[in-house]
Amino acid sequence: MVRLHFVEVAEPNMHDPSGDLRRLEAALLREWELKNLECDLAVLQQLQPALRQGAWKVTVAVHDNSRIIAVWPGFHEQVYGLAVDVGSTTIAAHLCNLTNGEVVASVGAMNPQIRFGEDLMSRVSYAMMNPGGAVQMTQAVRQALSDLAAEVARAAGISVELILEATVVGNPIMHHLLLGIDPVELGGAPFALAIDRALTVTAAEIGVALHPNARIYILPCIAGHVGADTAGVILAERPDMLEELTLLVDVGTNAEIVLGNRARLLACSSPTGPAFEGAQISCGQRAAPGAIERVRIDRQTLEPRFKVIGSDLWSDDPGFAAVAAATGVTGVCGSGIIEVLAELYLAGVITQDGVIDGSMAARSARVVAHGRTYAYVLHEGSQLLRITQNDVRAIQLAKAALYAGIRLLMDRLGVDTVDRIRLAGAFGSHIDVKYATVLGMIPDCDLANVTSAGNAAGTGARIALLDARSRTLIEQLVSRVEKIETAIEPQFQAHFVEAMAIPHKSAQYPHLRQVVELPPVKIAASPGGNRDGRGRRPAKP
Repeated sequence: MVRLHFVEVAEPNMHDPSGDLRRLEAALLREWELKNLECDLAVLQQLQPALRQGAWKVTVAVHDNSRIIAVWPGFHEQVYGLAVDVGSTTIAAHLCNLTNGEVVASVGAMNPQIRFGEDLMSRVSYAMMNPGGAVQMTQAVRQALSDLAAEVARAAGISVELILEATVVGNPIMHHLLLGIDPVELGGAPFALAIDRALTVTAAEIGVALHPNARIYILPCIAGHVGADTAGVILAERPDMLEELTLLVDVGTNAEIVLGNRARLLACSSPTGPAFEGAQISCGQRAAPGAIERVRIDRQTLEPRFKVIGSDLWSDDPGFAAVAAATGVTGVCGSGIIEVLAELYLAGVITQDGVIDGSMAARSARVVAHGRTYAYVLHEGSQLLRITQNDVRAIQLAKAALYAGIRLLMDRLGVDTVDRIRLAGAFGSHIDVKYATVLGMIPDCDLANVTSAGNAAGTGARIALLDARSRTLIEQLVSRVEKIETAIEPQFQAHFVEAMAIPHKSAQYPHLRQVVELPPVKIAASPGGNRDGRGRRPAKP
């Protein structure tokens, strides 16, 4: 979208009264065949000094072959762009050299809006309940973008004012808050967006510290809770080019789901909440050094072994203690929570309906009483890490919401299976697809066709940054997507209830059973009474 053009401009003289801009435009027409150009006021304010400092030779940045947005004295050969994924939890930014497309620096940071609410609806509530709350959140995210831009510029050794173009993706609430739009209408039906089409603004308009004339292209939203980040995923994955029925799942505090192929595309969102990312879990934490990320449990002894972020060793490997001493074993991140629950289910500690079976305490001291329920002790050290019944319930609720949203799309297409599944997002890129399927987060599929897409939303933002044609393409694709609103679908609750079971109450998961031996269905028996509040008491004689 931004191209550099070096020109030599005719000097003014007493016989030619034309302005410097007119003579610059004549040079661009003569040397580059660019015509009918518009010019930003800020460029006019710098034009005369640049022409004279450069001895009438200047480099001009032209946006979309239609507007002059910057001018430098002499020959200037580098210009940069920024692709940003504004997630509700983290913000990722990639600095790209626009002359060759190279990614020269990437950084990420926690979204500072977290202090206003852990998930999206909490932030909408904050805006509703606190006068000026939306403005506070807007200021926070804009400052975060400015800080990230400065950080990548430092990493690349350039001035931040060399960033002349940016693309942004984000869910609808992040999208609205970045633009300074109060998201209150997204907090209740009919979840109306202020704008759903793509939008281009200047950095100065929204107070992001790039080159003040930099253009920021914000990808289109799809529906009230299916945002520009999903548009980015579609642009990166291009399910519209495939015959295979493809399921795209961006797993986050609000899961965004796309299902389809070249014939038809459907999308919806599902309120999974932050449990998958470690929130609402008693020993949960965000992915950081010291967090347990991989877990295996012996089927006979019920003894665990695990890996922590920052070490390649398993906890039963020689040398693990020395390596882990640097960070400690501090908690369990999202991928670790998925694995430990799936392993507990496969070992028979957790029943199909999600109850920690107290009778397993007879086999292992790791199954312990915890109030009226039971818990599993994963690690004893400076911090006691255990999986409680409430932890299991939190994951069950999240995964049931995710599966129910997927199932609604499958119902609308009239299918019972999908050909391939791509898990997007930071969380999706780190979970083991086998364990995600064991828990029933996703429908049954050949595991060879269940893969990670990485940060596909961010990849879509980079495509839109580097390929001008892709912007028209994604705007056309988004207009084709059929939006399904889970909040008003009567079958959502029925699918949700069925999906509370592990992996599912009625779905048989034949592909999964080819690679994993699922335990037989059993009812938890709790010695000493009905600790979990669900099992049956013995009948009176």
